[in-house]
Amino acid sequence: METNSKILLVDDDQDLLELLSIRLNAAGYEIDTVNSAESAINYLDLERPQLVISDIQMSGMNGMALFEHIHTKFPALPVIILTAHGTIPDAVSAVQRGVFGYLTKPYDSKTLLAQVQKALKNSPHAQETENANPSWCKDIITQSADMKDILNKAELVARGDASVLLYGESGVGKELFARAIHSASNRYDKPFIAVNCSAIPEQLLETELFGHVKGAFTGAIRDHQGLFQLAEGGTLFLDEIGDMPLFLQVKLLRALQEKQIRPVGSANTITINVRFISATHRDLREEIAKGSFREDLYYRLDVISLKIPSLSQRREDIPLLANYFLELFANRYHRNINGISPDAMQTLVTAPWPGNVRQLMNVVEQCVVLSTTSLIPLTLVYDAINMETSQLASFEEAKKQFERDYLVRVLKITSGNVTQAARIAKRNRTEFYKLLQRYQIDFSIYKTRVLEPHKEQISTKN
Repeated sequence: METNSKILLVDDDQDLLELLSIRLNAAGYEIDTVNSAESAINYLDLERPQLVISDIQMSGMNGMALFEHIHTKFPALPVIILTAHGTIPDAVSAVQRGVFGYLTKPYDSKTLLAQVQKALKNSPHAQETENANPSWCKDIITQSADMKDILNKAELVARGDASVLLYGESGVGKELFARAIHSASNRYDKPFIAVNCSAIPEQLLETELFGHVKGAFTGAIRDHQGLFQLAEGGTLFLDEIGDMPLFLQVKLLRALQEKQIRPVGSANTITINVRFISATHRDLREEIAKGSFREDLYYRLDVISLKIPSLSQRREDIPLLANYFLELFANRYHRNINGISPDAMQTLVTAPWPGNVRQLMNVVEQCVVLSTTSLIPLTLVYDAINMETSQLASFEEAKKQFERDYLVRVLKITSGNVTQAARIAKRNRTEFYKLLQRYQIDFSIYKTRVLEPHKEQISTKN
């Protein structure tokens, strides 16, 4: 029996919600309930359950519309539909469109538990293998629902051996995610080898990757194992793959296709067993159009792609990260610093962060080194990020299609305080309430629900 999995129940029938909750709680599941599809969407802005069970017929948005929303934004999240006998054809059609399954009302308890158990086997966090490392994402600290969704996908990806391409701006932590995928895989106890393709001179990168034999070139006084061989049985992470020279792209493609390499200067091939994870901040399709990246290699590398959000897209993590880095550097430099002043923290939360988590870490480190008080003051933060003032874009500047995401973001930052949220958005409270009503956002859920961060640490490498 699966336990400790979180299930979201969605139904406008309060009696049925309570009955389902009692039954599933008794089976060891953690249950949250909402009474409308609109409330479920609000919930999913904050939390990631492992399963959603929703009635198909509800006032307002129906269960299928909710499923379409979930399927678009969170394709790995299974949904079970509750249906009356008269809507069974609709439920069957829903399964054909991607709904995991359906239950007829009144439901049978054994059928319910069997369906739930089956769905959770296909849900993130539910299929960890015996060999998988249980602390696979211990180096990540976040309370962002978007980041948790990426972690869910990363865990699913880790179960296979398909090549993965990580997209993201510099400093978001692409190597961190590569290490997490390796740690969640069956290869976790084998080597993880990382190489930055832009950091090694072109003439040395080939021998670093593929190795060379004695006498292959002047100075090759002994055989040299390349990183492919050192990663045998494990994972090879190729960072900034978009910067790899074209002549090496041909050789890499051959290694991916044939699972063999040939060291420089050797007439013999070596069979390899390596999983490939690559990363880039570039748009590889643009590089292909310019002729600087091979299209056939792109399709070999981009079997599965994950895009890691920038820090500005998960601002609710900034206080969490800032305080973590503060403690880290205060201990490292033996400084008696207890925290960050409120106005300094507000500036950190609203800064643009083009350098992402790495830049935030550097800013906090500089503040710790230079601070002469027990609280980091605003002036040090200004100096560290080289700015006079910085804040979220005013509401008028936000594009219309991102209005709802903007409202959700400021509510997360202010923990549901509408007055503060309206001040950040530069709207009066009355206008702000109207905006919340327009997008059917229940601000109270951001006050009552406590976000539980992954209790982990964060690396700052790409």
